[in-house]
Amino acid sequence: MSTTDATQTADNAIGFIGLGNMGGPMAKRLVEAGYSVTVFDLVPEAVERVVADGAKPAASARECVEGADVVLTSLPRPDHVQALMSGNGSGDSGLLSSLEPGTVWVDLTTNRKELVAELAASAPEGVTVVESPVTGAVDGARTGNLTLFIGGDDADLDRVTPILDHLGKVIRCGPLGTGNVVKLVTNQLWFVAAAALGEGFAVGMANGVELPTLWDAILNSVGDSFVARHDAPSIFAGHYDPSFSLDLCLKDLGLLAELGENVSAELPMTTAAHGAFAAAAERYGADVGELHVAKRIEDDAGLSMRMDGDWVPHWEK
Repeated sequence: MSTTDATQTADNAIGFIGLGNMGGPMAKRLVEAGYSVTVFDLVPEAVERVVADGAKPAASARECVEGADVVLTSLPRPDHVQALMSGNGSGDSGLLSSLEPGTVWVDLTTNRKELVAELAASAPEGVTVVESPVTGAVDGARTGNLTLFIGGDDADLDRVTPILDHLGKVIRCGPLGTGNVVKLVTNQLWFVAAAALGEGFAVGMANGVELPTLWDAILNSVGDSFVARHDAPSIFAGHYDPSFSLDLCLKDLGLLAELGENVSAELPMTTAAHGAFAAAAERYGADVGELHVAKRIEDDAGLSMRMDGDWVPHWEK
């Protein structure tokens, strides 16, 4: 670690709230980078895992942010962020009001851009807000190969970028709100590709092509994609990636539908993908893995997309 890096880590105490599939590995990486990280999650076992890696435990979210220079939140849904930061409507003023002047709050959640703007407007004087939704799945969180879409004022982005660099590639998207727009556009294309992948496999298999041949051809042609490389093994293994649920897919697709209202044109591919994921959730339940969107095609077509191979789940790599 350089002298500059050491100074940066020493000068930034971090409070990290939300230690799920993505948040836990991200918090661990910041501990390993030398930061003083205090953590909180509603699930005690999640806290224990990161504390075992060197983080400091907090008994509450409010305790977690005491003395923090930078607060990071990684929560599943916008309503969770709203309840935590602005209160639950029962007299709790919310965590945002308790942050000290000079604190930067970085929200890693895939969020509603209007909510981020509302919360930033209600922040105490001297408290600033940066958005940084992430992509790259659990393996990217574990290995520091995420992509982070940050939005906010330039001075605030300058301050937090050295921290976020430990998590992956940081892309500056513009003012507050644009980070979540960019993240949702990347998910828009991911969902369309994921919905189409099972259909492509089904068409090939139903017309006499063996699945290993088909996949090899896809990977070495214009059909190649992140989805084909990263997600197809979850179909082959038959677990359909439980690290990201259909419920979360539908949450993001709902946010995309809101953004789509600002487009003066129909978006048939996005609409079709939304319908495909909704149909999968209706059949199998919303809490199952995202690639049940392909399982529905398998089941309806009477095909099996199992393929022999050493399909190590990406969250274990």
